[in-house]
Amino acid sequence: MIKAITFDLDGVYFINGKENFVKNLVKLGVSEDEARRVFLKSDKMNKEYKRGLIDDNGFWSWAIKEWGLNLSVQEISDLLISGYELNKTIVHYVHKSKLKGYKNCICTNNFPARIEGLKNRFHFIDNFDVKVLSYEVGELKPNPIMFEELIRQSGVKPEEIAYADDSEANVEEAKKLGINAFFYENNEQFISELNKMGAEL
Repeated sequence: MIKAITFDLDGVYFINGKENFVKNLVKLGVSEDEARRVFLKSDKMNKEYKRGLIDDNGFWSWAIKEWGLNLSVQEISDLLISGYELNKTIVHYVHKSKLKGYKNCICTNNFPARIEGLKNRFHFIDNFDVKVLSYEVGELKPNPIMFEELIRQSGVKPEEIAYADDSEANVEEAKKLGINAFFYENNEQFISELNKMGAEL
């Protein structure tokens, strides 16, 4: 029986944030390739910032310099957060899940400025009982440590957790630990998969 439902944040609960940020950087004169290199592909982001090895100021000061922009760390953070939109259907199901007594969980590769910015803008964090954040854990999905922490914080058995992700590698690693994991395609498929597990929203 499913007792905890894990929702992915970027690309599921929140949509269009990354792409809108890249577009806004291009409007400021940064090439799209450079925007993506620094923000999405750099070791500074993926091996340091998201793992909590450097703070907001450390990453964004570096990024601003790489992009040659005359912006403050706060201004670049605000620009990032301004591009995010809510996936209203998923938000509805998060509320419904809570009302039905499921534990709502997030397990995300993320960094403080994004979580804090989205929290301040959308007040979303109280919708979740379990919050596994890579920069607090010190590792990134698909490292099994992230999923072990999800199991630990949820306080339920792995087979009692439903987990959706838009990364096949993350899904496969979660499955190895016994979690009911599946690849997220769209809202309808997400609900269909939950229904198959007996978690009706």
